[in-house]
Amino acid sequence: MCTIHLTTFIAAPIERVFDLSRSISLHKISSAHTNKEAIGGITSGLINKNETVTWRAKHLFKIRYFTTRISEMQTPNFFIDEMQKGDFKSLKHEHHFKKIDNGTIMIDILNFESPYGIIGKWFNKIYLKNLLQKLIVQRNIVIKDYAETGKWKALLN
Repeated sequence: MCTIHLTTFIAAPIERVFDLSRSISLHKISSAHTNKEAIGGITSGLINKNETVTWRAKHLFKIRYFTTRISEMQTPNFFIDEMQKGDFKSLKHEHHFKKIDNGTIMIDILNFESPYGIIGKWFNKIYLKNLLQKLIVQRNIVIKDYAETGKWKALLN
Protein backbone atom coordinates (compact mmCIF):
# COMPACT_ATOMS: atom_id res chain seq x y z
CA MET A 1 0.00 0.00 0.00
CA CYS A 2 1.33 3.45 -0.97
CA THR A 3 0.28 6.69 0.69
CA ILE A 4 0.46 10.26 -0.59
CA HIS A 5 -0.12 13.05 1.93
CA LEU A 6 -0.38 16.66 0.73
CA THR A 7 -1.32 19.87 2.53
CA THR A 8 -2.37 23.01 0.65
CA PHE A 9 -3.24 26.44 2.04
CA ILE A 10 -5.99 28.30 0.17
CA ALA A 11 -6.95 31.89 1.02
CA ALA A 12 -10.68 31.31 0.57
CA PRO A 13 -13.68 30.20 2.66
CA ILE A 14 -13.92 26.49 3.51
CA GLU A 15 -17.30 26.09 1.79
CA ARG A 16 -15.91 27.37 -1.52
CA VAL A 17 -12.82 25.15 -1.34
CA PHE A 18 -14.95 22.12 -0.41
CA ASP A 19 -17.33 22.65 -3.33
CA LEU A 20 -14.53 23.29 -5.85
CA SER A 21 -12.88 20.06 -4.69
CA ARG A 22 -15.95 18.03 -5.63
CA SER A 23 -16.65 19.88 -8.87
CA ILE A 24 -16.55 17.56 -11.88
CA SER A 25 -15.97 20.55 -14.18
CA LEU A 26 -12.96 21.75 -12.18
CA HIS A 27 -11.50 18.24 -12.14
CA LYS A 28 -11.75 18.16 -15.94
CA ILE A 29 -9.92 21.51 -16.12
CA SER A 30 -7.12 20.35 -13.80
CA SER A 31 -6.56 17.15 -15.80
CA ALA A 32 -7.04 18.53 -19.31
CA HIS A 33 -3.56 17.34 -20.34
CA THR A 34 -4.80 13.72 -20.06
CA ASN A 35 -7.95 14.42 -22.11
CA LYS A 36 -9.88 13.17 -19.09
CA GLU A 37 -13.63 12.95 -19.60
CA ALA A 38 -16.47 12.15 -17.24
CA ILE A 39 -18.46 9.55 -19.20
CA GLY A 40 -20.75 7.96 -16.61
CA GLY A 41 -22.57 8.69 -13.37
CA ILE A 42 -22.29 12.35 -12.39
CA THR A 43 -20.65 14.04 -15.39
CA SER A 44 -21.06 17.71 -14.39
CA GLY A 45 -21.76 19.83 -11.34
CA LEU A 46 -20.94 18.79 -7.78
CA ILE A 47 -20.67 15.14 -6.80
CA ASN A 48 -22.36 14.10 -3.54
CA LYS A 49 -22.37 11.17 -1.12
CA ASN A 50 -23.07 7.77 -2.72
CA GLU A 51 -22.79 9.18 -6.23
CA THR A 52 -20.32 7.82 -8.76
CA VAL A 53 -18.38 9.19 -11.70
CA THR A 54 -16.66 7.17 -14.41
CA TRP A 55 -13.63 8.80 -15.98
CA ARG A 56 -11.89 8.01 -19.26
CA ALA A 57 -8.31 9.23 -19.71
CA LYS A 58 -5.13 8.31 -21.50
CA HIS A 59 -2.26 7.17 -19.28
CA LEU A 60 0.76 5.07 -20.27
CA PHE A 61 -0.26 5.07 -23.94
CA LYS A 62 -3.62 3.43 -23.19
CA ILE A 63 -7.19 4.62 -22.69
CA ARG A 64 -8.16 3.80 -19.11
CA TYR A 65 -11.47 3.80 -17.27
CA PHE A 66 -11.87 4.59 -13.59
CA THR A 67 -15.09 4.65 -11.54
CA THR A 68 -15.11 6.23 -8.12
CA ARG A 69 -17.86 6.64 -5.51
CA ILE A 70 -18.16 9.21 -2.75
CA SER A 71 -18.40 6.84 0.21
CA GLU A 72 -18.40 9.42 3.02
CA MET A 73 -19.12 13.12 3.22
CA GLN A 74 -19.43 15.65 6.00
CA THR A 75 -19.98 19.10 4.49
CA PRO A 76 -17.71 21.14 4.51
CA ASN A 77 -15.11 19.18 6.51
CA PHE A 78 -14.32 16.09 4.46
CA PHE A 79 -15.30 13.60 1.82
CA ILE A 80 -13.85 10.30 0.72
CA ASP A 81 -13.87 8.83 -2.75
CA GLU A 82 -13.09 5.17 -3.34
CA MET A 83 -12.41 3.28 -6.55
CA GLN A 84 -15.23 1.00 -7.64
CA LYS A 85 -13.69 -0.12 -10.94
CA GLY A 86 -10.27 0.55 -12.42
CA ASP A 87 -6.69 -0.56 -12.81
CA PHE A 88 -5.77 -0.38 -9.12
CA LYS A 89 -6.17 -3.17 -6.61
CA SER A 90 -7.55 -0.48 -4.30
CA LEU A 91 -7.66 3.33 -4.13
CA LYS A 92 -9.07 5.58 -1.42
CA HIS A 93 -8.73 9.39 -1.48
CA GLU A 94 -9.55 11.33 1.68
CA HIS A 95 -10.18 15.07 1.25
CA HIS A 96 -10.03 17.03 4.54
CA PHE A 97 -10.73 20.75 5.00
CA LYS A 98 -9.87 22.84 8.04
CA LYS A 99 -11.13 26.40 8.46
CA ILE A 100 -8.50 28.85 9.70
CA ASP A 101 -8.59 32.63 10.22
CA ASN A 102 -7.25 33.56 6.78
CA GLY A 103 -8.59 30.69 4.67
CA THR A 104 -8.65 26.91 4.47
CA ILE A 105 -6.14 24.14 4.92
CA MET A 106 -6.86 21.35 2.43
CA ILE A 107 -5.37 17.93 3.20
CA ASP A 108 -5.27 15.07 0.70
CA ILE A 109 -4.51 11.54 1.84
CA LEU A 110 -4.41 9.05 -1.02
CA ASN A 111 -3.91 5.35 -0.29
CA PHE A 112 -3.56 3.02 -3.23
CA GLU A 113 -2.38 -0.45 -4.09
CA SER A 114 -1.46 -1.75 -7.50
CA PRO A 115 -2.09 -5.27 -8.73
CA TYR A 116 0.68 -7.61 -9.92
CA GLY A 117 2.40 -8.28 -6.58
CA ILE A 118 6.10 -7.41 -6.43
CA ILE A 119 6.08 -5.97 -9.96
CA GLY A 120 3.23 -3.62 -8.95
CA LYS A 121 5.13 -2.52 -5.82
CA TRP A 122 8.23 -1.82 -7.90
CA PHE A 123 6.16 0.14 -10.44
CA ASN A 124 4.61 2.19 -7.60
CA LYS A 125 8.01 3.22 -6.28
CA ILE A 126 9.64 4.13 -9.58
CA TYR A 127 6.70 5.74 -11.38
CA LEU A 128 3.10 5.58 -10.18
CA LYS A 129 3.36 7.30 -6.78
CA ASN A 130 5.17 10.24 -8.38
CA LEU A 131 2.62 10.47 -11.21
CA LEU A 132 -0.37 10.44 -8.84
CA GLN A 133 1.25 13.03 -6.60
CA LYS A 134 1.85 15.33 -9.60
CA LEU A 135 -1.81 14.94 -10.66
CA ILE A 136 -3.05 15.88 -7.16
CA VAL A 137 -0.64 18.82 -6.93
CA GLN A 138 -1.87 20.07 -10.33
CA ARG A 139 -5.48 19.67 -9.21
CA ASN A 140 -4.76 21.60 -6.00
CA ILE A 141 -3.06 24.43 -7.93
CA VAL A 142 -6.21 24.80 -10.04
CA ILE A 143 -8.51 24.65 -6.98
CA LYS A 144 -6.36 27.34 -5.30
CA ASP A 145 -6.42 29.53 -8.41
CA TYR A 146 -10.19 29.30 -8.81
CA ALA A 147 -10.93 29.70 -5.08
CA GLU A 148 -8.69 32.74 -4.61
CA THR A 149 -9.89 34.60 -7.71
CA GLY A 150 -13.30 35.28 -9.21
CA LYS A 151 -13.02 32.20 -11.45
CA TRP A 152 -14.97 30.08 -8.95
CA LYS A 153 -18.17 31.97 -9.79
CA ALA A 154 -18.31 30.34 -13.24
CA LEU A 155 -18.42 26.87 -11.62
CA LEU A 156 -20.40 27.33 -8.42
CA ASN A 157 -23.09 29.87 -9.32
